[in-house]
Parts: sequence; structure tokens; C-alpha cells
Amino acid sequence: MQIENFKRVQKEIPENVTLVAVSKTKPVEDILAVYEEGHKIFGENKVQELVRKYEVLPKDIQWHLIGHLQRNKVKYIAPFVHLIHAVDSLKLLKEINKQAKKNDRIISCLLQFHIAKEDSKFGMTLDTAIELLKSDDFLSMQNISIEGVMGMATNTDDEELIREEFRTLFNYFHVLKSHFFKFNDAFKEISMGMSGDYLIAIEEGSTIVRVGSAIFGERKYL
Repeated sequence: MQIENFKRVQKEIPENVTLVAVSKTKPVEDILAVYEEGHKIFGENKVQELVRKYEVLPKDIQWHLIGHLQRNKVKYIAPFVHLIHAVDSLKLLKEINKQAKKNDRIISCLLQFHIAKEDSKFGMTLDTAIELLKSDDFLSMQNISIEGVMGMATNTDDEELIREEFRTLFNYFHVLKSHFFKFNDAFKEISMGMSGDYLIAIEEGSTIVRVGSAIFGERKYL
């Protein structure tokens, strides 16, 4: 069933949009089934689970860390993570830079913005992000690459609200692009849209969608 789901989702996503198959809480066998269809981009939201899966799965998988990241956990994923979606503070970015340097890597990151009406979601304001990007700390970092923005819409059936929130993130991206990354081709990603709203996100300019339950089925949390 999940292969049918995967193929259906894949058909709905334009070629210029990256699909991150979100495999959190799902067994290795489920990931391998999708991998064997030729898909190599997977997302996890917990560091411990990501490390465990990285160790046993094929090494050409691109792993995206999509959940809230604590600074003391960065060291565990720094050797291999492909993209960190949820950078929500300068302190976290400094730790990523530090651990990337230890591993002789440049780690790709997205800046996470709080665009939802729900307080439970993480993310910066536009003012905070601008302050971060102007800071001497940021300007001295050699081992991170800021490649775009990420945000999560409110969990609601109100499509207009979801669109409005996605448009806010789209606008934030363009503000940062014009002010800080005008000549940086790497800054090109807008990560927004999950299983319930990825088609709306694509219409509103998303370049990366994070789709889990629409591929793997509903999660069973212990």
C-alpha cells in the first residue's frame, strides 16, 4: 500500500519540488521499500531515531532533520546529515557550525520561521532572522550554508489561513534573498507543506515538501 501511496504523491509533485519522505516512527523495512523505488531523500524529527536508521540503511540516502533540534544533539548528526530544516536561533547555528568544523564539513541549513497561529510551533520572527544574519557571529561562520527557509502552517481545515501563512513564508524568503543572499545561488529553498497541505504549499511556492503519513500511513505512537 505504501508504494502505491508513494507513487501517487510522487506524481502530484512537480519536478522542481523536492519530496522528503518523512519516515519518523516507521520501521527500516518501510524506508527500504520506498528506497527501492529509487527515492533517496528521507526526513526524521528525532536525532536518536535518525542516527539509528542512518547506521543500518544505505549510505546514499540523504537524511533531512526536520524536527526541533537541541544543541546538545547536534554532534550526533553532524557527520552525515544532508540538511537541517529547523534552525531557530543563533545559538543553535553556532553549535552546528562548531560541529561541522569538527567533521570538516559544511552543513546545509534552513532558517525556521513561526508562521502558524499555534504557539506550540517553533521558529523565528523576521526581525530575529535579520538580526541573526547581520550579527558578527553569523558572518564569521565558515562551516554552515544557509539555503533557505522553513515553516509549518496551522493545523486547520481553513485553507485560506494556510495559504496566508505559506505566503508569509514565501515573502520572508524573498526579503532575505534580496537583502542577504542576492548573489548566493545556494539560497533557493522554501520548505513548507506536509501530508495535509503539500498541494497548497506547492501552489504557494514551496520547493521542498515533507510528506509522511500520506506515504507511510498514520503513525502509531507508543
